[in-house]
Parts: sequence; C-alpha cells; structure tokens
Amino acid sequence: MAADHLAAAGWSVLARNWRDGPRELDLVVYREGVLAFVEVKTRRGNRCGLPLEGITWRKRREVERAAAAWIRDRGSDLPYLNAIRFDAVAVRLPPHPHEGEAEVHHLEDAWWTGE
Repeated sequence: MAADHLAAAGWSVLARNWRDGPRELDLVVYREGVLAFVEVKTRRGNRCGLPLEGITWRKRREVERAAAAWIRDRGSDLPYLNAIRFDAVAVRLPPHPHEGEAEVHHLEDAWWTGE
C-alpha cells in the first residue's frame, strides 16, 4: 500500500524489504535526484497509538545503518543525487475490516541522521 502510494506520487521504487543482516529497509525510492529511505508503520485504529510513534530513536539508527549498507552495495548504480533523506509512511487501517478506507500519509524528511 505504501509503495503504491509513493509510486502514484511519481517515486520509483528501487527496493522493498531490503535486508542487511538483521536490519531492513522497508522501501528505497527515487524521484528527481532525491533518494529516500522510507520506514513504513501500520496501525489498525487508534488503540495502539499513531503509526509514526513506532519509529523510535533505536529504529532510526537501524534504518540509518541499513541505508549506509545499501548505498555501499548499490551506490554505483544510482543516478545523479542531490539529496538523500529519511522519510516515513504512516498507514492507518480502519478498526475493523470493511469499515472504511485505509489512510496513507507520506512524511518527507521524517528525521535527520543522528537526530
């Protein structure tokens, strides 16, 4: 759902669920010189909090380390880059299936390295 949302907004999906040992990148996307490493969080209803509350400082460090490994492994294949950033996509599902539509929100520059 998150990948489809980004693709509809003009992003090219370069990787999904890319792994570097125990670390994982949910999505790696590219558009107009911007490479974004995207953490996706999904919640059903509001009972467990907002989706983006699940991106802790520890999770951010893991994503940053995985992103460095992805660049090391794939960097020579990349087109021209003028920015690398960390984005997040929050997916909120209705509390019960068939009770409405999912909401998908893309947060650009969700955090900066070391933040």
